[in-house]
Amino acid sequence: MQRDLVRILQVERATLSAIIAVLVRKGLVEQVPDRVDQRQKLLRMTAAGIKLWDELPDLAVIHGIAFDGMDDAAVATAVEVLKAATERLEKLTERK
Repeated sequence: MQRDLVRILQVERATLSAIIAVLVRKGLVEQVPDRVDQRQKLLRMTAAGIKLWDELPDLAVIHGIAFDGMDDAAVATAVEVLKAATERLEKLTERK
């Protein structure tokens, strides 16, 4: 469900909607109404989306290379700082 991604990814609903709109426009994802509640949207990768996903590098390897040997607390702090900065920039762009 699209609404579940908001919680899982911990992003604003408007931000996720904009990202999904781009993915739909590019033909990588499709939105389909839920069978039980037509107001809810299910997201499904298209064949093009699956192909692209299969071509992506292994993120665990990239994460290991980038953060190997770093203190977990320092990485968590960096994530929080970047998250706060991103939220501030998003709010600034929403005002304009």
